[in-house]
Amino acid sequence: MTSMASHRSRTFEDLVAEGAAVPTEGWDFSWFEGRATEARPSWGFARSLGDRLAGATASLDIQTGGGEVLDFALGQGIKTPLLAAATEGWPPNVVKATTLLRPRGIVVVAAPEDAPLPFADDTFDLVSSRHPVNPQWAEIARVLQPGGTYFGQHVGPRSVFELVEYFLGPQPEAQSSDRHADRERAAAEAAGLEIVDLRAERLRIEFHDIAAVVHFLRKVVWMVPGFTVAEYEPRLRSLHERIESEGSFVAHSSRHLLEARKPRV
Repeated sequence: MTSMASHRSRTFEDLVAEGAAVPTEGWDFSWFEGRATEARPSWGFARSLGDRLAGATASLDIQTGGGEVLDFALGQGIKTPLLAAATEGWPPNVVKATTLLRPRGIVVVAAPEDAPLPFADDTFDLVSSRHPVNPQWAEIARVLQPGGTYFGQHVGPRSVFELVEYFLGPQPEAQSSDRHADRERAAAEAAGLEIVDLRAERLRIEFHDIAAVVHFLRKVVWMVPGFTVAEYEPRLRSLHERIESEGSFVAHSSRHLLEARKPRV
């Protein structure tokens, strides 16, 4: 693993060029090792998902990204449910997820994140998602079997906003408020689901070099919409100097675990 010290010995131009060149497909964040750290939620989503998959007969993972989380969950020696599917809307991720998940017997379906789920009513006894862009609660409830479970880890309000506001300036308090755990609880209940578990945590993130910042903003495109190195070069250079001086840039992610059940008829 490359050390943080060796990253800081490199020039701004070299680091920015590296961050701009790293592929962004999928949700594999291993490239950040040694360059950025993020505390993980106490509930251990991927391992907990594995526990639930072990008892499922028909599962659906929504907005699976490159399939990495689902692959990890099943990689704990869990047998793939008899019927197993995943959806993804971004074409490069569809290809990556298909390559990763097909050997496990999982069908990956290309489906826009805001479109109705392409499955019949009452199909799945487990629906899961890690960091869905916008949970479609009515659709989730529709495809769940009576007694079936939704299990998800969601991004909460004002996540990594220290970094967002560094580039964009102060943002309204109401921005991303629809991601608040209490609002999502209300939306899930309005769709007819019963909340089984709801927990929220705020977690420390540190960026140890400017390459990590550039790659993060290219990968998580909704943080600073339209981000390019050229447009934000002065702010990036200033942030590089700050990281060189202070050792890291600190932000905080917002996560909540939401488990809900569709009532039996």
